[in-house]
Amino acid sequence: MLQIFNTLSKTKEPFHPINSEHVGIYVCGMTVYDFCHMGHARVLVMFDIITRHLRRQFPKVTYVRNITDIDDKIIKRAIENGESIDQLTNRFIEAMHEDEKALGILPPDIEPRATESMNEIFYMIETLVEKGIAYQGKSGDVYYSVRKFPNYGKLSGKNLDDLEAGARVDVEDDKDDPLDFVLWKMAKPEEPSWESPWGDGRPGWHIECSAMSSNHLGNHFDIHGGGMDLSFPHHENEIAQSEGAHDCKFVNTWMHVGFVNVNEEKMSKSLGNFFTIREVLESYDGETLRYFILSSHYRSPLNFSDANLDNAKNAITKLYTSIRGLKSSTASTDEISQRLDYEQRFDAALDDDFNTPIAISILFEISKQINLEKEKDVDFASALSGLLVRLGGYLGILQNNPEDFLKHGVQLSDEEIDQKIKDRNLARSEKDFALSDQIRDELEAHGIILEDSAEGTLWRRK
Repeated sequence: MLQIFNTLSKTKEPFHPINSEHVGIYVCGMTVYDFCHMGHARVLVMFDIITRHLRRQFPKVTYVRNITDIDDKIIKRAIENGESIDQLTNRFIEAMHEDEKALGILPPDIEPRATESMNEIFYMIETLVEKGIAYQGKSGDVYYSVRKFPNYGKLSGKNLDDLEAGARVDVEDDKDDPLDFVLWKMAKPEEPSWESPWGDGRPGWHIECSAMSSNHLGNHFDIHGGGMDLSFPHHENEIAQSEGAHDCKFVNTWMHVGFVNVNEEKMSKSLGNFFTIREVLESYDGETLRYFILSSHYRSPLNFSDANLDNAKNAITKLYTSIRGLKSSTASTDEISQRLDYEQRFDAALDDDFNTPIAISILFEISKQINLEKEKDVDFASALSGLLVRLGGYLGILQNNPEDFLKHGVQLSDEEIDQKIKDRNLARSEKDFALSDQIRDELEAHGIILEDSAEGTLWRRK
């Protein structure tokens, strides 16, 4: 039985979808004014894993992940760059998709854009205004009246009185209450705008997600997720908007991915410890980065460092090395899976709130057994390798040809390396160990590791 930690209840709960035949999941996607960073990478990878696992258990899963393509930051960056908003957002959407592909992330089923969802946004704001939960201020901006939603704070645990004590009082005194948040912003000169019942303007950030999620998944759906930083105010405001408009529960299960830390501090631009996905990919391949993200439970902090990335690279290299040269049939893999309990325990780990570190530890159990069996029973080892690849596929890893992974990124050609290996073997046969060691050191300087065995000498990248 799948159990998921629900941020709303603060407990792990058995997952029962509203419709046993169809699971709906919505994740807050990128605000596309810059390259995706490591925090984005973690959310993208983890909800990819979550969706993959759900698809193994339910007949249909609809995964919706939005794109915020109109926002204050987007407008500011486009002005700074001297380019149109469309040019800016399309460029970074393309970059985001490139990063996704590098990380082995499957695309969402639906990827709505805020700018293409105006009718849904208008409808929801109109509904809130008609119900008296929203109002238009003196400036023309439309606000949500927070105190008219009795359960405000139920996701984050925030208290309205405490929030008010720390709230900024608006200079223009446009709001009825300092806690009220904007649904529709009146257009400023030279800003993009849309015609609306309240005048030309653009939507607030929170209403975009409420409108897009309800449009594609209905007013009540199964799972809503995002980074932990979105729980307040963004997700809290989504609940207020959606439940206020539709008079029903908005989401059953709320999921939040933990922060990425650098040297035990939260990664942020202000601290100067900010890393984009493509900056990291300059030094590490996408599969290594994906493995690194999976090595920590999604709700726990993830400590980003070169040392931890190196550990991830070494770990996944060990897994690929164990299956090198082995092939198995589906039938033999199925037989091994039925006879041994690896797959059952692997699935149990993912069923326990998507515990990827435990799932990975089981992969290493299989890898260890493969290495033990290689010399004794190659057929058994091959069947185990098939199982390892299958389970790795559920995590989106170990799907490359081992030779391709182990040799990727080496500057020397295969022919040059093979010749040096021949020269080294000749030197060893002639007991010229100084030359043999020299050749090994030369190859190591090029990032190449030699591995001697009874079958001969193999090589891989360092």
